[in-house]
Amino acid sequence: MSSTALLTEQYCDNLGPAKIVHLYDPDAGLHGVLVIDNVACGPAIGGVRMAADITTEEVVRLARAMTLKNAAAGLPHGGGKAGIAANPKMADKPRLFRAFGRAIRDLVDYIPGPDMGTDETCMARLFDEIGRAVGLPRVMGGIPLDEVGATGYGVAQCADVAAAHLGISLAGARIAIEGFGSVGRHAARFLEQMGAVVVAASDTGGAVYHPEGLRVDELVAAKAKTGSVTGCGRGQRLTAAQLFTVPCEIIIPAARPDSIHIKNAAQIQAKLILQGANIPATAEAETLLHERGVLVVPDFIANAGGVICGAVEYRHGSQASAFEQIADTVRRNTQETLDRSHHERIEPRRAALEMATQRVLEAQSYRNRCPVVAPERI
Repeated sequence: MSSTALLTEQYCDNLGPAKIVHLYDPDAGLHGVLVIDNVACGPAIGGVRMAADITTEEVVRLARAMTLKNAAAGLPHGGGKAGIAANPKMADKPRLFRAFGRAIRDLVDYIPGPDMGTDETCMARLFDEIGRAVGLPRVMGGIPLDEVGATGYGVAQCADVAAAHLGISLAGARIAIEGFGSVGRHAARFLEQMGAVVVAASDTGGAVYHPEGLRVDELVAAKAKTGSVTGCGRGQRLTAAQLFTVPCEIIIPAARPDSIHIKNAAQIQAKLILQGANIPATAEAETLLHERGVLVVPDFIANAGGVICGAVEYRHGSQASAFEQIADTVRRNTQETLDRSHHERIEPRRAALEMATQRVLEAQSYRNRCPVVAPERI
């Protein structure tokens, strides 16, 4: 049996995936994969991730997270995700994204957006090729997600609700940010404005920690000047892995999948984890943290701000209306998830999964087609 067949057998269920499409263009050096997980609520919307070590399994898992995220947010979109196997710092992005656009031109059930390793300029080239994308530059009528920090804003709104649930005041709360990039940087900025104190931050260059706090603008300046937050003049340098061990109230994992796992979960001192990245923790780690009394707000609840903003942009809405919808939706879904978790004595992820799945299944019941039983592989 092929690896793709084994993969789809493992992850296929009554929601999807609907399509797994492998993309190749030798002339452009394109090697990628697109997963359209479910379109019951509408055309799939999800980011294009670029990383040298991207795998089909990762994209399948991310596509399902988008199905759940869009359904939980009440958006008229299903879930999808794409991955391009390339180093974003070394790749010829204009050439790759033109080729990627040509490869997905006829897959009209998928609307691309920016993700890790990609940005609004990549989306602009896609839009020019195929006439559909979100997270576009302002000059093209878009709401550039990385610039405005839509996902980070949603994480901050989630933090406000979840912290209150635990009896934690954000004023003075110590926060560690794993992945000081487009999500983590903005989450830190919004939370600092709410009175929180960033005591640790990491990126691919390592981590920096100061028990009395690090100013977000200093971290941004250090990263711009030296390429890493470790270039900040204050604080103790740590490895990226050591960030999860620092004393703090809140950790925001905003980097790669499975950065919180069974081997480091027991070392976490925080009482609240807000998943700024998609699938940043393994299921085993989340269960262990739950048993230890650590509240973990799942990714498709905490980091829905970006896709909400993209959906508003797709319908020509304004940045102001996008942020209003982000605050309303993320806060409401966070509260519903925590209430369900508390009353039913289940993990927050299970509570959120039940909520989102019910919405997808209801949408499927209105469709004139059978539920997905096996993915179409192209």
